Amino acid sequence: QAQLVESGGGLVQPGGSLRLSCAASGFTFDLYAMSWYRQAPGKEREPVALITSGGGSTNYASSVKGRFTISRDNAKNTMSLQMNSLKPEDTAVYYCNARRDSYNYWGQGTQVTVSS
Repeated sequence: QAQLVESGGGLVQPGGSLRLSCAASGFTFDLYAMSWYRQAPGKEREPVALITSGGGSTNYASSVKGRFTISRDNAKNTMSLQMNSLKPEDTAVYYCNARRDSYNYWGQGTQVTVSS
């Protein structure tokens, strides 16, 4: 069955960088749009970044634009999120999402904490 596994989260100081990865299996990866979402304590899950199935188009939340970069490698069935200039308000659990038509898959999430 479809599986998404995130990795790369951790504790980082403000201004630092982290790179999140999402490994996909069990579905035809290159047919799916891929996204990163995040959920901070007490808040709803929100979209962070999206990349189309072929990787030709990306979209970002205004709060991360210019700091985060989403990418994918369809040959390796992986997706990444490079996060630079991290702020305390970026602290959240980050989730990988794959979507196509009525199909919608989620990973288990990885914690990112930005704190001094």
